[in-house]
Amino acid sequence: MKSIHSKDNAQLKALIRLATSSRERRRTGSTILEGEHLVRAYQESGGIAETILASETALARPEVRNVFENVPAKVRMVLADALFARVSQLVSSAGMAAVVRTPEPAPLPQTLSNCLLLENIQDPGNLGSILRTAVAAGVAHVFLSKSSVFAWSPKVIRAGMGAHFFLSIFEGVDVDEFAQSFRGPVVALEPRARASLYDLDLKGPVAWLFGNEGAGLSEGAGRLATHRVRIPMPGPAESLNVAAAVAICLFEQTRQRSSA
Repeated sequence: MKSIHSKDNAQLKALIRLATSSRERRRTGSTILEGEHLVRAYQESGGIAETILASETALARPEVRNVFENVPAKVRMVLADALFARVSQLVSSAGMAAVVRTPEPAPLPQTLSNCLLLENIQDPGNLGSILRTAVAAGVAHVFLSKSSVFAWSPKVIRAGMGAHFFLSIFEGVDVDEFAQSFRGPVVALEPRARASLYDLDLKGPVAWLFGNEGAGLSEGAGRLATHRVRIPMPGPAESLNVAAAVAICLFEQTRQRSSA
């Protein structure tokens, strides 16, 4: 176990770069999980952390020390409180974090069942919420277009609340390549569509297609859709947040399958 008390320590500087720079996270193929909940979720998924770190004050708490000592990790590191605060990206530091490897991009599966295809999703909170909903609804595969926010950024991970470790997440996906992998119905939302979501038979496998928060789907992605539906909204709102729309769609499918 290493103890760090100097702000000039090279390992500390590397941690700060990793915590604050998306470019560094992509370059190193790693990211930081902050907080006991995320570290535990990573442990439950069977992962082995590169480094687990805690502040001196946090380590004095029995529940933190228990996690710190028992989570599989290659390196264990204790930081002075002021130094841990420089690494932490939270307003109120959780006092515990882990550096983990992000999964290598995998080839597209040859066969797919239920899945999400997300085009140019930009908001980390939206993406994290979508991933959390996918896990809750039993959707195992999520595909992100090349211009979407990095799925393994700390903000997305925090919003996902551990969902990342129970999904197959494919980044940098080409829309046309995806079309060759999925032969079933592809459902896209369209506010002015004539068909209602609730009139569509969703009992079989579906690829759900959602676009950018402001611009919606590109013309190329839109051509993938075999069905365009709307979510009925009797109120005066023009549209729904994309994460809310995903939740409504996936759980309408869950409802239909349960009733069947």
